[in-house]
Amino acid sequence: MNSFQYYTPTKVVFGSDTHHQVGKLVKEQNCRKVLLHFGGGSARRSGLLDAIEASLKAEGIEYVTLGGVVPNPRLSLVYEGIELCKQEQVDFILAVGGGSVIDSAKAIGYGVANDGDVWDLYDRKRHASDCLPIGVVLTIAAAGSEMSDSSVITKDEGGIKRGYSSNLCRPRFAIMNPDLTLTLPDYQTACGCTDILMHTMERYFTNGGHMELTDSLAEGLMRTVMKYARILKEDPQNKQARYEIMWAGSLSHNGLTGCGNAGNDFATHGLEHELSGMFDVAHGAGLAAVWGSWARYVCDNCLDRFYRYAVKVMDVPEGDAKTVALQGIEKTEEFFRSIGMPTSIRELGVDPSPQQVNELAEKFAIACGGKKGSAKVLQKNDMLTIYQAAR
Repeated sequence: MNSFQYYTPTKVVFGSDTHHQVGKLVKEQNCRKVLLHFGGGSARRSGLLDAIEASLKAEGIEYVTLGGVVPNPRLSLVYEGIELCKQEQVDFILAVGGGSVIDSAKAIGYGVANDGDVWDLYDRKRHASDCLPIGVVLTIAAAGSEMSDSSVITKDEGGIKRGYSSNLCRPRFAIMNPDLTLTLPDYQTACGCTDILMHTMERYFTNGGHMELTDSLAEGLMRTVMKYARILKEDPQNKQARYEIMWAGSLSHNGLTGCGNAGNDFATHGLEHELSGMFDVAHGAGLAAVWGSWARYVCDNCLDRFYRYAVKVMDVPEGDAKTVALQGIEKTEEFFRSIGMPTSIRELGVDPSPQQVNELAEKFAIACGGKKGSAKVLQKNDMLTIYQAAR
């Protein structure tokens, strides 16, 4: 095993109607003024924003609003939020939404609390020294940003998508009411389940030391996500499934499933970030589209992990290591297809030209400093090969 630090300071308030507690939870932060940050019109039409505003008013909390966050959240709105917070002397940000809204809130928090261009953090030019405190009312189970140290932002010019991680941005609290996810479109639910699954896979398929307990937690989480993702495909109103998936999303990306492992892989995420940066595809769908090609490419370098995964998670009978591992990959792709996810880039609805495929590999190599991965360390030519296989 390896030494590790596990830090999860976020207070979780989980269950039905918990969003009505938001005013009390914000007041506990002793803030002066709040930025209420959200996405599109559905938050208003559903009545959720009205309920949150009423809760804030009941506690005498001043707030300003900024909506308009889109999937693959844009740097331009982050800049707008930074200026608004400075003008209004905001000292707390309340994100109402899923990972895109939370990531945008984190970037705004960095931009207010640090001098210079916030994009420099995501472009690996400098590090943050502070971040405005953030709270979350979660409406989508997917990214796990409600308990994680990471955020991902897309620069409008050039579609450059970059992530930045620091414990400074971990939310102070996260309100998780799974009932708020009951109205999500099926495709969005499936994308969320895929993202949750991938967050644990990125920590599971690594070379080096591992802990049996962490492996068992990860395997249990992956089995749970697959089970309830299938249930939600057939019965979107199944509340038990919604509860299981929302809690899995948080545990999958708060560091728990990587404790004691020899680092993380996150090459699949890197491959997808360039895809969604260039073509603005749904993140979870993009992950499913490239995972099988990545898995087959790195399998020989991490065969024991793929073998264990196939047996423990995908219920493949024991046998020849390579055969079992490949069957595990095939069964995972069958799972993706069963919930309506793509298993190739073309199934995403895009068909990149050879020049664009090369550009994807170049941008990924630049984004990661030339190499990425733990199951197998990938360099530009490896990235290019995987993109080509995934087409």
